[in-house]
Amino acid sequence: MTYVEGFVLAVPADKKDDYRKSASDAAPLFREFGATRQVEAWGDDVPDGKVTDFRRAVKAEEGETVVFSWFEYPDRETRDAANQKMMADPRMKEMGANMPFDGRRMIVAGFAPIVQEGDTGQMGYPDGFLVPVPARQQAAYRAMAQKAAPIFQEYGARRVIEAWGDDVPDGKVTDYKMAVMAEDGENVVFSWIEWPDKATRDAGWAKVMADERMKPPAEMPFDGKRMFWGGFAPIVDTAA
Repeated sequence: MTYVEGFVLAVPADKKDDYRKSASDAAPLFREFGATRQVEAWGDDVPDGKVTDFRRAVKAEEGETVVFSWFEYPDRETRDAANQKMMADPRMKEMGANMPFDGRRMIVAGFAPIVQEGDTGQMGYPDGFLVPVPARQQAAYRAMAQKAAPIFQEYGARRVIEAWGDDVPDGKVTDYKMAVMAEDGENVVFSWIEWPDKATRDAGWAKVMADERMKPPAEMPFDGKRMFWGGFAPIVDTAA
């Protein structure tokens, strides 16, 4: 995998089955267009933040749940061609006319991985992250993430991905930059950690937080107050 299309959206909780069916029905088309993997993960442990959080990112309303989703592609060219095909395909237009969520508040963008540790495989629980990082701090952020990834794997994580904003459009209602309150000169990182199950994730995080190797540097390469995260339960994973 060398390119990621990342999505965050709000879905009415009572439309969960409809959303799962819609995503499952669309999966063969995405594969036909070039996607190598599609993951749709339902909000399970998504905390409210003081400054930013997943719910604010998509202006989630009462009774809605946040979905963290991504498509994996071999490269950006394949992703760009896939999006053009999707826009022109009548099958996609028909599905789009019956979406069980408010597409105006969905955020989507393209990201280029800068850290990839572990292999794609059956995954039972992902943690998702959005992080504002100054462009000048990309190398420092990557170095920090590369140091942390093996530690997460040591404590049970199967895969760690950190993806740098590459094609991040401005939106009218929501977008990734709004989500993290990005300042001038900052980019957005779309990141996730894949765990075999929630129990392993919970135990792993406890060990990570207690590990001296994970002690943050004196100067963090991003503003942690505007980073946010959550735990999600997969409802569609074409790699499974």
